[in-house]
Amino acid sequence: MFNHILVAIDHSASSQRAFDTALDLAQAVHAQLTLVHALDRSDPDSPSQPYISVDSYSMELDALLRKDYEYRWAEFVKHYDSLLEQRQETAAAIGVQARYLQPNGRPGLAICTIAKESQVDLIVIGSHGRRGLGEMLLGSVSNYVVHHAPCPVMVIHPETQRCPSPLDGRSELISAPVS
Repeated sequence: MFNHILVAIDHSASSQRAFDTALDLAQAVHAQLTLVHALDRSDPDSPSQPYISVDSYSMELDALLRKDYEYRWAEFVKHYDSLLEQRQETAAAIGVQARYLQPNGRPGLAICTIAKESQVDLIVIGSHGRRGLGEMLLGSVSNYVVHHAPCPVMVIHPETQRCPSPLDGRSELISAPVS
């Protein structure tokens, strides 16, 4: 069965649902959790790196921009560190052992690498539901993980993308009284 579950963490609603699902499963089967958020400098939510010029007139400005960027990056890291700690405490409150990791790099690769190194039995990941150009430009972490993971992957889709069961409409017809 599942002894070790990895769950990918960010601020999306599907990530929260993935965490809730992984937490419920871990509690039910007495598994441990590993919470992962990859620090990706190309993440749209991360601070953008300043453009550093090469002329000597702007060296002071470049130094100030670099210092500001380093401060904003440290705040970004602390923000996710705090989120991961909160999720770890939530797990501990219901008796689930959890640890968290925050590696640098591309999220899909980081998740798959940690899953392999930690001998994870299941990865639970949320999907942002990107399609078409958005998926092509921003990528799909869940798609990468599904295709490269060393173990089974459970993808949790956004609530707004849930389709009704094809049987939902039929069940009303079946239960309707016949005259």
